[in-house]
Amino acid sequence: MVVTRPPRRRLRRALALALPVPVIGLVLLVAGGNLLLPLRQVVTIEAKMASKRDFFQDPEVERLLMKHGFRVHITSMGSREIANQDFEGYDVVFPSGQPAADLISRERAEANRPVLLYRPFVSPIVLATYRNYAEALVDAKVASAQPTPAGRPMYYTLEMQKFLHLARGIKKDGDEPRKAGGYRWDEIDPDEEHVRNGNKILAQTSDICESNSAGTYLGLVAFVENQNDAPDDEQEAAKLAQKIKPLLVEQGLPSSERAETYLSPDGQSIAPISVIYEHQFLAHQIRHQAQKGSADDERVLLYPSTRFVTEPQLVALTGDGARLGELVSEDPELQHRAMELGFRARNTNSGGTTGDELTEFLTERHIPVPTTSSDDTRAVLPPLTLLEQMIKIVGDCPDRKGEAK
Repeated sequence: MVVTRPPRRRLRRALALALPVPVIGLVLLVAGGNLLLPLRQVVTIEAKMASKRDFFQDPEVERLLMKHGFRVHITSMGSREIANQDFEGYDVVFPSGQPAADLISRERAEANRPVLLYRPFVSPIVLATYRNYAEALVDAKVASAQPTPAGRPMYYTLEMQKFLHLARGIKKDGDEPRKAGGYRWDEIDPDEEHVRNGNKILAQTSDICESNSAGTYLGLVAFVENQNDAPDDEQEAAKLAQKIKPLLVEQGLPSSERAETYLSPDGQSIAPISVIYEHQFLAHQIRHQAQKGSADDERVLLYPSTRFVTEPQLVALTGDGARLGELVSEDPELQHRAMELGFRARNTNSGGTTGDELTEFLTERHIPVPTTSSDDTRAVLPPLTLLEQMIKIVGDCPDRKGEAK
C-alpha cells in the first residue's frame, strides 16, 4: 500500500486550522519541526509630532521600538499647530517645546483629562548659517569664534543685542537708526570680502503661527529687546510684540522646515541665517563625517549670547502613550541612539540632567564640540498667555480653537 503525503503548504494550512485560537501567538509548531518563540504583539502608536519626529523616523529607532513591541505612526505638523488640533484617536503628541505642551496640558486638565509628560532629551535653539556670513559678523564685531582645537571654527557666539541693532540700522547702543530698513549684508561687508548679498540682516524662522522654534525665537528677541526681561502684563506684551515684529517678518514667514532648507544645496541663496535646533545641525555633521570622512566645513552655528534651551515634552494621552514615553526616556539603547542623532539625551541616573556622552561621542568622531559660557544670559519666555498674545500679533495668526474672535 502506498501512502501519499500532502504537499507541505497544505500540511501547514491544516495545522494552522487545527490549532485552537489561544495557542496561536504563543507557540507555533511548523511542519519542519522548528519551535518558534512566542509572537510579540505590536502596538501601533498614533502620534502627532513636530521636528522631534526626526528621532522616531530614524530606522534604528524604529527597529529598537519594534523590539519592544511598538510601531509609531506619525502625523507631522508644527508644534503650535499640534496644540490647535483635536487629539481624539491619538496616543501621544510631541511638540518641540514647552509652550505648546503647556497649552495641551492646560486644556486637557480643564476637561478633566490629565496627561503624563516625558522629557527624554533637550536641544538648544541655534542660528544656523554659513562660514562666510559668520566671518562677516565677526568682522563687524557682532560675533566671535569659539575656541577650536584644530582647523577652522565651526561654532560662534553671537551678541544678540548687537545683531538686533544691525537689523534696526543701529551701529552701537544709543545711536538712532541709520534708516528704517536696517543694515544689509553688503553694507557691513562693503569690500565683499565675505559676502555679496543685498538682503536685510535677519534670522529666518518657520511659520510663527505653527512652529515652536519660531515662537521661542520670538520670545528670545522680545527678552533682549526688553532689556533682558520678559513682559508681565498684556499691555506691555502687546507693545513689545509690535516693536519686534519688523525683526521677525520683513522677509516673510516660510512654512517649510527651516533645517531642510538650510541643509539643501540652495540653502545659502534662500536664507543666510535660519533658526533651527542644535540636534538638526549635529545630526548633519555626524552623517557627513560618516559618509565623507570629514565634517561639513562650510556650515556653522551661531550660539546666541542670550540663550534659551528648549525642553521638548512628549505628552502621553493614553496608557500606550505613557508606556512609549517611559521607554524612550529610560531605555539605554534609545537614549544612546538619541545622542547619535545629535540630541542631548537626559541621564536618568543623574536626576534628568544631560551628561557628557554627546561630548565624548563627537570627540571620538573628530567633530568639534560646541561650548556655552556660564556667563551667557539665560532668556526667560513670557507667561504662556502673554506669549500666545505676542505670537498672534507678530504672525497675524488666526484664533486658536475655542477662542473668541
